[in-house]
Amino acid sequence: MLRRFTVRITKSLSDYAIKKQFSTISSNYFHRNSTNHQKNAIQTQFVRNYAKGKDKKKEKGKAKIVVNDGQLMEHVSLESMRKQMERATEQLKLDFTKNLTVRSTTGSIESILVPFDDQEHTLQELAQISRKNPKTVIINMSLFPQAIPSVLKAIEKSGLNLNPQQDGTTLYIPIPKVTKEHREALTKNAKQFFVKCKDNIRDVQIKYAKQIKNKSSISQDDARNMEAQLVAIANEYIDRGEKMYERKCEELIGKD
Repeated sequence: MLRRFTVRITKSLSDYAIKKQFSTISSNYFHRNSTNHQKNAIQTQFVRNYAKGKDKKKEKGKAKIVVNDGQLMEHVSLESMRKQMERATEQLKLDFTKNLTVRSTTGSIESILVPFDDQEHTLQELAQISRKNPKTVIINMSLFPQAIPSVLKAIEKSGLNLNPQQDGTTLYIPIPKVTKEHREALTKNAKQFFVKCKDNIRDVQIKYAKQIKNKSSISQDDARNMEAQLVAIANEYIDRGEKMYERKCEELIGKD
């Protein structure tokens, strides 16, 4: 009886020792895995946070103002403002077409504006224009000889680098060779036209921003928000003008 009881106690103690040892091993194993997992998790989290930091930097420069037309129209004439900014970009397009051409083609000479009889006329309305050869354009002023002084002045100021020569009622225009210096001068002129366009758009924006600022019924926060919206609208038109300027520069530098 005592022997049987001793065996049972011994067996129980052995089982308990095995279980305890197994428990210790398991605990160590899971502890190591848990530690490794935590390390990996920390590393992953660090990478994610780093990536988010980069994204935030990118997004910081791309922050956009939401334009609320309804809110702006309650305080300013938004349509009128946009039309004025649109006119500035249209004027830029006209300045480029009228004043900046690499080659003095017959078409560009025909479109030169001449002040005559208190009005502006295109040169082709006052003269017969033809080409004697690829290097010479002939302008017959026999229909309006009294306009010759105005025509000569308009041609010289056209920005086409032309030097007309008069023989009676006929003007001869030698077409100059296109030089690198001439191209560079044209691109500088293009920049001046763009800067003028940009300034005109900013002037319109500032004018309407003052209208908002001078209204006592508008809170400071709302006023700042709407002024930011006006800046965003102005930037749209300035970006449009800048793209026109970049295309014009490519045309002026790239043409042969």
